[in-house]
Amino acid sequence: MFDFINLAASSGAASGAGSQVSMILMIVLMFAVMYFFMIRPQRKREKEEQEMRASLEIGDEIITIGGIIGRVVTIKDDEIVIETGADRNKMKILRTAVNTNKTKFEQHRKEVEAARQAAKEKKEAKKNGKKAIKDKDSSTEENK
Repeated sequence: MFDFINLAASSGAASGAGSQVSMILMIVLMFAVMYFFMIRPQRKREKEEQEMRASLEIGDEIITIGGIIGRVVTIKDDEIVIETGADRNKMKILRTAVNTNKTKFEQHRKEVEAARQAAKEKKEAKKNGKKAIKDKDSSTEENK
């Protein structure tokens, strides 16, 4: 890649203009790489976090940014009241302090596991079906 830029810069009659173009091209390329590898995934994560915080419901078990585990008791605009521990201490936290919704996370994990299991069973059924067809073909050839 660098050889291409060096060749483009040194091969023109106006090498000064060629080097400027190659420098601009290199800067644009660096910004494009940074966008696709850093900025875009970060925005996707932020969007998922916003959706998770917006979908909180009473009874969900959450983990805060500070590591406090609790169950949602009441939800207001930007504030959530959670109860923690066996003695049911209640704490008021901001919605932005929620790190993970364990209830939704566990449901999602169970769905993924069920999908994997279904795919595995389908693959085994397909494999067994091919064996049954081969056995049937071999038995019909033996009968002839």
